[in-house]
Amino acid sequence: MAAGKAGRASLLQNERVRLIVCFLGVFVCYFYYGILQETITRGEYGTEEKKEKFKYATTLVFIQCIINAIFAKILIQIFEKSKPDRTRSWLYGVCSLSYLGAMVSSNSALQYVNYPTQVLGKSCKPIPVMILGVCILRKKYPLAKYLCVVLIVLGVALFMYKPNRGGSESGQLFGFGEMLLLVSLTLDGLTGVAQDHMRAHSQTGSNQMMLNINLWSTLILGLGVLWTGEVWEFLSFADRYPGVVYNILIFGLTSALGQSFIFMTVVYFGPLTCSIITTTRKFFTILGSVLIFGNAISSMQWVGTILVFLGLGMDAKFGKGPKKTTH
Repeated sequence: MAAGKAGRASLLQNERVRLIVCFLGVFVCYFYYGILQETITRGEYGTEEKKEKFKYATTLVFIQCIINAIFAKILIQIFEKSKPDRTRSWLYGVCSLSYLGAMVSSNSALQYVNYPTQVLGKSCKPIPVMILGVCILRKKYPLAKYLCVVLIVLGVALFMYKPNRGGSESGQLFGFGEMLLLVSLTLDGLTGVAQDHMRAHSQTGSNQMMLNINLWSTLILGLGVLWTGEVWEFLSFADRYPGVVYNILIFGLTSALGQSFIFMTVVYFGPLTCSIITTTRKFFTILGSVLIFGNAISSMQWVGTILVFLGLGMDAKFGKGPKKTTH
């Protein structure tokens, strides 16, 4: 009996260590990823007389998916060469379409909604993952888990909320941006459902998931950039400013490392935990900059900080229900 309890304690400790490693991996990789993304997309290229901006976002994601797929293939060859993949190909396709659709909808919504609405939308990502998991996959979460997710989402929203000081938006655009955000959140939830189905029924490995979803994304985006001709414009831009190629390659490698930690989190802990980690990542990045550089923090942000840590603490203590063995 004592040996059995010691074994369970050891397993729990290993799970906690693994979760911490996943969180730190996602945090560090995507922190540097964000710096590189801003350097590439917001930087100015050329001379004083003729300055250019990087306008090839779809091609950038296309290259990112190629590097992600190559990185996942290398990991499979090293660590999982003999392990067969029993997941159906169409599931990877559905997951890729919902992932890309969520990203496109979210980016498009920024043209129509103000900053507070955008923040609230991004902060609510764990909610559709949980709701669709319950409705479609009939998943059951302990009551404490629902409370933890609500506290974390509310805390992040309060921390990042900034009152809109600009003028009111034109009436004809009202509603369309919110609809795009709703579509993005729904597709995020569907991505979570597809990933949960894969890990429950096919025991899909994190590297296999990463490889196949990125292969499908490469195919879809490749057709898109060829159809629009954006890829040729990008090649011309890269020829004029070869320095951008180095930044894009480092950007892609950082993305691949970060994504490997994300899929590891999905496989070991589920899409809901992954969405909580990616939601709180931005919160911790901003909180870190506030603490390090001494920027002012409002009373609303302190309330948000307390709610996030309260939610994370409750999730660690009470958020896990009894585990069921998947056959």
